[in-house]
Amino acid sequence: MLKGSVNIITLIILVVTAALAFLAFVFGSAQLAWTVAIVGAIVAASPRQVEQWERGILLHLGRFQRVLEPGISWIVPGVEWITAAVDMRIRSTSFSAEKTLTRDTVPVNVDAVLFWVVVDAKKAVLEVKHFEKTVSWAAQTTLRDVIGKTELVRMISEREALDEELQSVIDAKTTEWGVTVQSVEIRDVRIPTDLEDAMSRKAQADREKEARVILAQSELLVAEQMEKASEVYIENPTALKIRAMNMTYESIKERGALMVIPSGMAESINPGVIGLATAAFKPPEAD
Repeated sequence: MLKGSVNIITLIILVVTAALAFLAFVFGSAQLAWTVAIVGAIVAASPRQVEQWERGILLHLGRFQRVLEPGISWIVPGVEWITAAVDMRIRSTSFSAEKTLTRDTVPVNVDAVLFWVVVDAKKAVLEVKHFEKTVSWAAQTTLRDVIGKTELVRMISEREALDEELQSVIDAKTTEWGVTVQSVEIRDVRIPTDLEDAMSRKAQADREKEARVILAQSELLVAEQMEKASEVYIENPTALKIRAMNMTYESIKERGALMVIPSGMAESINPGVIGLATAAFKPPEAD
């Protein structure tokens, strides 16, 4: 009932009342001083201050009168009072769901945060009791319902879609309370350790499978190109000899390299190539 009673106007009235009561006691009578003090106290209780980010709910003999805007408002003490000062700023509320089964029967622990704001102070106070707690409970029950309808893979890979779904459902519940849900963000999804290890092994097996498939496809492409090359070498034996010479040169061009050539290959290559390979092993002559 005394919300907003501490303000500069009340302080000034109390100071003036105290001065007038003192003068009445000195130059008048004690009864006059008491009268001045009582009247001053009643007047001092009239101005109420509402902060810029608040809205005051004023009741008149228990019935709703009006919503007080920021600043100083004058009320009738004893007949009117401010039952609540509602914070109109954006608020954040964290909530969670523990050991909740997904659609594919996987127990998960989910942490999320809710960003909401009061847009109608009258409804927030008159339509629901303790609207802050009610919003939190509504968010938690909605999170459990959404988890039960969602598979684990979608929860992990499509968080933004789940955030939007949660925001829509919770906002539909809180609109009639004068509360608007601006956004919902899932912070963390935790699964049992043994299931996490199994999923990790499955992911590793999938990667190995993909790598082997790619390797097999590469070998197939290489085999096709080798088949085409063999057709060229069959039609042109000289090209095969030049390729063999190039392979030999590439193998022994580094100092200290050693290459064992089968006798059949050596016969098919021009003897000049062998001489070139032998010269490659000779150290340079000193000046």
